[in-house]
This record gives sequence, structure tokens and C-alpha cells, in this order.
Amino acid sequence: MKIPRRIASAVINSLKGGVVPRVGLSYIAVGREKEIDALLHDVGIVGEGGASFRFIVGRYGSGKSFLLQTIRNYVMDKGFAVADADLSPERRLQGTKGQGLAAYKELIQNLSTKTRPEGGALTLILDRWISGMMAKAAAEGAQPDTPEFAAKVDKQIYEAVNELNELVHGFDFSRLLSIYCRAYLDGDDASRAKVIKWFRGEYATKTEARAELGVNIIISDEDWYEYVKLFACFLQKAGYKGLILLIDELVNIYKIPNSITRQNNYEKLLTMYNDTLQGKARYLGIIMGSTEQCLEDTRRGVYSYEALRSRLTQGRFAKDGARDLLAPVIKLQPLSYEEMLVLSERLAQIHAQLFEYERTITQDELVTFIKTEFSRIGADSRITPREVIRDLIELLDIVYQQPQTDVAQLLDSEEFTYSPGSLADEACGGEDDEMFAELFV
Repeated sequence: MKIPRRIASAVINSLKGGVVPRVGLSYIAVGREKEIDALLHDVGIVGEGGASFRFIVGRYGSGKSFLLQTIRNYVMDKGFAVADADLSPERRLQGTKGQGLAAYKELIQNLSTKTRPEGGALTLILDRWISGMMAKAAAEGAQPDTPEFAAKVDKQIYEAVNELNELVHGFDFSRLLSIYCRAYLDGDDASRAKVIKWFRGEYATKTEARAELGVNIIISDEDWYEYVKLFACFLQKAGYKGLILLIDELVNIYKIPNSITRQNNYEKLLTMYNDTLQGKARYLGIIMGSTEQCLEDTRRGVYSYEALRSRLTQGRFAKDGARDLLAPVIKLQPLSYEEMLVLSERLAQIHAQLFEYERTITQDELVTFIKTEFSRIGADSRITPREVIRDLIELLDIVYQQPQTDVAQLLDSEEFTYSPGSLADEACGGEDDEMFAELFV
């Protein structure tokens, strides 16, 4: 496996810091095939003009963010636009002091495409759309810088945005698109910048927007989601397959101390959920990351809002071994021993390539490492991939910096000791050595 050092550095440093890398995920993607297949089925529906909504639920460090980033990279390669944001005390789904608008701003700032994967793709999308219309007008025989050419482009603009007028706020949205197009054709960069400012939600008052653009509306806490739906439809007309929203850290709504504010956020969540499942949104997919407590706590969590609880509660037949991955909620299961071993093997290779040394840690030592990690007391319910990966990279760093290190002795030291008859022995029926020894046969 060959990996560019730039990507290897991003992968190792991100994982060591406990965050998901934005690049290089394909080199370390292990497990989650069923979950990914279920989400990609949704993506196919979105590309055909539908909409979808999913919750990805798991403990901190269980792989929620990793799964979201994996989907993000995949759908961009398939021609979708992606907008992602982490909720926080300052960014919510609903607020009275700009918190909802702050979430919208974050999404638009992180709007990404295959050619602009790092975000900030709004201007590129608009310019690409207009260039396409200009190329079409030229292909029909119109000469640039002529009234006929401008008329053909204006006609195409009208045809493209006319359908948006039927949506909530669609008229003003279409009008701003037209203003941007005219400014682009006239070389008026100042007017283009003002329209981009409006689309980003940066106008504080309607008076300011009216003075600079002649529109009597601005994006606010209450209606930002309506503009997301408009963007999804526009992006499809601009040559993309749709818009995928990735919203993580839903737990920050769970942490809101004021019950009324929490309920208002859950009400906005219900609106988004209903719109997608009832067909009121088009070309839009929404995936949210949440912890189990945030979702299922009936006092403060999503389930405290009865309308959501009744829609999301698991049925009587779904259970471990018979999971329903087509349900609105996908609960992440722990990675298996085998999957963690494969991941450890890949990370050891990437680490060796990054620091340009001949890998010395053996498969047997990796097996011992995984056995040790999963044999901690309480590992069956508490250990997560994040913790195992952090320890592994620390081990690889030590072995690289101190080549004389005896890995077996280090793993057998007090810091790594695990008690006999613990999780690994119980899970393997007392035959864990044989099971691990056979994994790489």
C-alpha cells in the first residue's frame, strides 16, 4: 500500500489527536460495510430527486464522524455537493440570537464539491453554472458581447430559476441568482460580492439588504432551512446530483439547559425530518450524528419530544444480530477483533511510510496489542476505536523513536496488564490464543 506522505501525515496526526482526517479515509476504512451500503442507497434516492434523513448513533469515539466523512468523500466523487457542520452552543438548529443562522453560515462556508473539497465552493458553483449557460448560448450560434447573446443567456436563466419560484422564498432566491448572473456578464465584481454575502446569510438587517440589492428579505434563524431546500434544487439545475447535509454533534442540543429552547430545536428537527420523508424536499439528504443518550433520554434527549420519539423508536423485532439498517436510526456496533486487527495493520504500514523506516512491529505483536486493549475491564461496553487507535499510534511512535524497545515486554508491563479471565477470554470461550493466532493464517 503506497500513500503520499502528505496524506499519511494528515491521517496519523488527525487520528493521534482524536479527530477524523478529511483526506486519506480510503486507506483506513475498515468495517461498516452494511451501514455504508444503507446510506449509499439513500444517496441514490436523492440523486433521483428524492430526499432522505438518517441518524448515526454511537458513543464518543465509536466512529460516527468517521462514517460521516467517508460518505462525504464518496458522494463528492459521485457528483453531489456536500455541506457539513458541527453543532455547538453557538450553532443550533433553532435560536433567537443567531444560533440557527450560525449553523446555516457554517454549512454554506463548508459547502464542498469534487473540485473544491476543502469548502468555500459557493462562488465556484455559481460561476460554473453561468459559464455553462454562456457555453450553451455560444453553441447555439450567438456571439459573445452582443444583445442576442445576452438575451439567450437571460432566457436560460429564467428557465432555470422559474421552477424555484414555486418554493418558499423561491422568488427572492431566483431574483438574486439573476442579479448575480447580470453582474457576472457585466464584470461587476462588487454586485457579485453582495449577492454572495446575501447567500451566506451575512446581512444583519432587511434595510441593509434592500439598500444594496433591492430585496426585502434576509436569511434568519427561523427560515434558514427553507433556503437549504432551495439550494438543493438549484444545485441540481447547476449540474450536481443534489445536496447532502452532514450535521454532527447533535449532543449540543441535548446539553441546552433551557427546556423551551431544547424543544424548539427538536421542533425544527421534526420539520426537517418530515419534509424529507414526506417528499416536501427534493435532491436533499440529511445525516446527523448523535450519541445514544442524546437520542434516547426521555427527559432531555430527542425522545423527550413525543412526535420524534414515536417516529424514531426501534420496533419490536430489531435487535443485535437482526438490525434494521433501513430504519431512520442506524446504531453503530463495535468493530470486531478482526476489523481492529486489519486497521492496526494498515496504520502500522502508513506510520512506517510516513517516517520512512522499515517496519519492525510484527503481526503477532499487533495481535497481542489488540488482545491487551480488548481485555481491559469494561472494554465490552466502553472501549472505542478512537482509544485503541490512540494507543496504537503511541506504541508505533515509541518503537520508531526507540528501536531497541521490546514490544512484548512493553505490552506486558504494568500499564498494559489485563486480568485473567477478562473480556477476551470470556468472548473466546477460553481459547482466545487460538482464535487470534488463526486470524492471519
